[in-house]
Amino acid sequence: MDAMQYRITLPADYDMEVIRHRVRTKGPLLDDFPGLGLKAYAISERGVDGAAVNAYAPFYLWAAPDAPHRFLWGPGFRGLVQDFGRPVVEHWAGLGFARGPAATAIPRAATRRTETVPAAADPATAVEDALAELTRRAGADGVHSTAVAIDPRGWELVHFTLWEDTAPPSEPGDRYQVLHLSAPGLAALPEGRQW
Repeated sequence: MDAMQYRITLPADYDMEVIRHRVRTKGPLLDDFPGLGLKAYAISERGVDGAAVNAYAPFYLWAAPDAPHRFLWGPGFRGLVQDFGRPVVEHWAGLGFARGPAATAIPRAATRRTETVPAAADPATAVEDALAELTRRAGADGVHSTAVAIDPRGWELVHFTLWEDTAPPSEPGDRYQVLHLSAPGLAALPEGRQW
């Protein structure tokens, strides 16, 4: 499993209905994309749920290693680049994935929290701690699914969770509204540790 996200920050006065329309019309195009575990079409709106900016920030979990390449070099991403410019694409190696009690619901919210593994910390211990947190989070009320991944270049862990409704107020990290979920390979994402 690979995890990926790009965030396109939009002007403070941007009409977010433009993004909502884009997701309504183009989102279903990935509902059967081979190798895609899931894509959460996530947005933040300035002033909603504590968001400081308007942003379009989809998050992907890939079930097949070649799938992100087919997406990034294909027509869908090319169209996004033509409309918004080329975003920085963050990429992490998957460490673990789990379905929650609300796995059959349509998620409407997401949270993303990153943390840096300190230079003095043992990376293996940090990963084990992150996997233990994944297991705890997967059991929380309202969780659709949750994943943890790492970028060893900067030793950054990312925790991404989809929620049935709004994310709990105490949940740390960035909060997003989920406008659509493409999940053609959700069943292909293996639960638990990814190695």
